[in-house]
Amino acid sequence: MELTKTFAPEAYSSALESWSWLDIATKVPVLATLFGDVFFQDAGGYWFLDTIEGSLGKVAGTRDELQAKLDTPEGQDQYLLGGLAMALDRDGLQLQPEQVYDFKVPPKLGGTFEPSNITVMDFVVSVNIAGQLHDQIRNVPPGTKIKGIKVDQ
Repeated sequence: MELTKTFAPEAYSSALESWSWLDIATKVPVLATLFGDVFFQDAGGYWFLDTIEGSLGKVAGTRDELQAKLDTPEGQDQYLLGGLAMALDRDGLQLQPEQVYDFKVPPKLGGTFEPSNITVMDFVVSVNIAGQLHDQIRNVPPGTKIKGIKVDQ
């Protein structure tokens, strides 16, 4: 099973509109996970946008270094949620070319990493909503009760 996907530049652009509060303007998206996380490249190396945590971090200096990380069981678990993706596929939750797995209740709002909390969603919609969510809650103190979020179309 392939644990990554690529999308058209227009899809990445639309999906990432809501993530402008992170330093992604000079980075080029090159790869996505089945959960909508995005790997970027810039002059300094490769970066990982974790749409579940709402964070961006450098993960490798070269393409070979990135590939070596993703070829290990640890890298597949850390970056690709490989075990979970394979379990979902075995359970019949199949992805269409423009879809990714998404959480019914995002982990940042108390959702679990259980198959029962995962659905299929369009990549652009999933990533864009995640960016809006993280932007709204990123400065909220830990433990704050969230009463609702606003999603722009």
